[in-house]
Amino acid sequence: MENLPRDKKIVLFDGVCNLCDNSVQFIIKNDPKDLFRFASIQSEIGQQIITYLGIDASKVDSIILYVPGEAYYIKAEAAMQIAKNLNSWHRFLALFSFTGSFGNFIYDYVAKNRYQWYGKKEECMIPTEEMKAKFL
Repeated sequence: MENLPRDKKIVLFDGVCNLCDNSVQFIIKNDPKDLFRFASIQSEIGQQIITYLGIDASKVDSIILYVPGEAYYIKAEAAMQIAKNLNSWHRFLALFSFTGSFGNFIYDYVAKNRYQWYGKKEECMIPTEEMKAKFL
C-alpha cells in the first residue's frame, strides 16, 4: 500500500472497544520515538490494509500490527511487538514472549470478553488536534 508511511508501524485496533481505545492512548503516551500510527479496523483505511494483507477479519477483530515492507503480527504477537517498542516497564513483557498458543489463549480470552468487561462505544474515537497526526 503506497499511501502508508513506510517508516511507521501501523496499529489496527477495534475502534469501538474501550479497552482498545485505552491501549491506543497508552501506546501514544509511551511512544517517545514516534514509531506508531493508528487506524481503526472499522475505518476505510483499516479495511484496505486488512484486505491488502489477506487477513480474515472474522478471526482477528481487535489488534493487528503492520510493519510496511516487512511483516504483520496479530493477537498476542502484535501486543508483544508493540510492547517491546514502548518507553515503559511493559517493554520487558516482550522478554517473556507471550506468543504462540499460550499467549493467544490468554489474548483470545480477554478479546472475547472485552466488551463485557470494559464496554463498547457507539462510534470510533475522534482524535484530538494534538493526536490527529498519529491517525491514518
